[in-house]
Amino acid sequence: MRLQLSARHWAIFLAMSTLCVTSASTQSVSAETSPAVPLIADTTMTLVKTIQGQITPKSVRSSGAGLVSAQNMMYRHSVTIYNAKTMVLESTIPDRVKLSDFGYLKYSGSYLGAPVEGAFSPDGKYLYVTNYAMYGKGFDHEGHDDCKATNPYDKSFLYRINLSTRAVDAIYPVGKVPKVVQVTPDNKYLLVTNWCSYDLTIISIDSGKTVKNIYIGAYPRGIVVTQDSKFAYVAHMGGNTVRRIKMSDFSDSKIYIGLNPRALVLSPDERTIYATLNLSGKVVALDLASKKIVHSITTGKATRSLDISTDGSALFVVNFGSATLSKIRTSDFKVTQTIKVCTQPIGITYEATQNRTWVACYLGAIKVFDNK
Repeated sequence: MRLQLSARHWAIFLAMSTLCVTSASTQSVSAETSPAVPLIADTTMTLVKTIQGQITPKSVRSSGAGLVSAQNMMYRHSVTIYNAKTMVLESTIPDRVKLSDFGYLKYSGSYLGAPVEGAFSPDGKYLYVTNYAMYGKGFDHEGHDDCKATNPYDKSFLYRINLSTRAVDAIYPVGKVPKVVQVTPDNKYLLVTNWCSYDLTIISIDSGKTVKNIYIGAYPRGIVVTQDSKFAYVAHMGGNTVRRIKMSDFSDSKIYIGLNPRALVLSPDERTIYATLNLSGKVVALDLASKKIVHSITTGKATRSLDISTDGSALFVVNFGSATLSKIRTSDFKVTQTIKVCTQPIGITYEATQNRTWVACYLGAIKVFDNK
């Protein structure tokens, strides 16, 4: 059957057709003229604030949801928490605890810790903090940076800070001189590298118990975990490899990365691990498919911590011996900016909600940089 349209219907049809074409054309022009979001690698770091006070930060860590923590070692015995937008101190949390309150009845009285590194839980409820050592009755053998697994140093504890109450509400026994802590994205395990025990402690979050200790070798340090929580990678700083841990059965294997790897980050597509090589002052890129180093660059003396922008286009690294902060463009592995930042810069975190880079200066300050 053939459709017959009246003059009125034809007019409506033609008007609607014109409107659709005009709308599509307008949308096309709008899409073409809307400004593209710049890559973080193409921005410039500019100092916006220097935070001082009762702090000696060994590390800084972004929650990804508007908070930044600083871990202040035994020099201040505290963790400080800042508002990422205003850069104002919100809380100072002392590391003093009563171990007996958490079931460790052989310890009487109060004990101090020494906060080293922190990691926020994926659900945003907690901050986990490692303690270099514990101080109080029964702790008489403090660990040191130069140590062997056979040294009779005291073991330490990992703290859990409740972000609602801003107080320590759980503790977990770990090894000698714990350093880096990470939480698996599925919120199932805590991973802690123990500098003087030469191992990795894996703790079940559900039970609060250690489920595995994996020997790494001298001075295990940085940890990264894939987003599906299937694999963890651990830097063997006293060697030249990263250890790949299969989280389903805790089996492990080695991948060569270069001498003295300290800090690790994963690219957003999880195809590349970036690492600092502390002694040589280099940053390297390890392709996980080929297990080969595909990029290497020297940024300064004693490269320490590093972080990566959310878009994966930029790495931020602190050079402890050069007193500098460097930005690396990941596309071609070129240093795009280096800034004299402070004496002994040691920790760094990229804070995505404000597009800022926070640097921990070991002698008592935090420097905050805009990326614009």
